[in-house]
Amino acid sequence: MQSDLLNDMLVKIKNAERSGKKECIVRGSKLIGNVLKVMMDYNYVKQFEFMDDGKSGFFKVVLTGSINSCGVIKPRFSVKAMEIEKYESRFLPGQDFGILILTTTAGVISNVKAKELGIGGKLLAYVY
Repeated sequence: MQSDLLNDMLVKIKNAERSGKKECIVRGSKLIGNVLKVMMDYNYVKQFEFMDDGKSGFFKVVLTGSINSCGVIKPRFSVKAMEIEKYESRFLPGQDFGILILTTTAGVISNVKAKELGIGGKLLAYVY
């Protein structure tokens, strides 16, 4: 039984990238779709497509081969706009290398967009 769909999705994508696969299939939810959209905006995922199976559905994800590592951030820290840089240095290997994915009042966005908008939220994941 899956307990954390976001973690399962990121682990599947990371394992598929490491084994050199071009695509993978992950279980679906709204949150996973929004996280995949952010990853697609930063060219970590080429494209994704939702397939309905009568239950929660699943996503067929086409990979670019540019992910070194990705993972979920637990516990989901609440972060203010001024504190984002502290978490960037904690979870990302270098400055301007990779993204943090946050859920905010403006939706699921990256740390770059959150700093532009000047809003905080809860940390979900990191990708680099």
